[in-house]
Amino acid sequence: MAQRCDICGKGIMFGHSVSHAHNLTKRVWNPNLQRVRALVNGQVRNLDVCTRCLRSGKVEKAVRNRGKAPVTA
Repeated sequence: MAQRCDICGKGIMFGHSVSHAHNLTKRVWNPNLQRVRALVNGQVRNLDVCTRCLRSGKVEKAVRNRGKAPVTA
């Protein structure tokens, strides 16, 4: 799976781990992605979304209605 948010495009970042002796080793920071069932243009799709987008409300989660009466609000 590509480590990229489907909403904002946030991806992996590169850098170095720096020890106390200032030895540099390469490392990677991955975004915190969650697999979410979301409504996109009236369709239910599975998206890889970062937690920042989930928290800020940029994604409308799809509701599972397991054979029960439709929910009307």
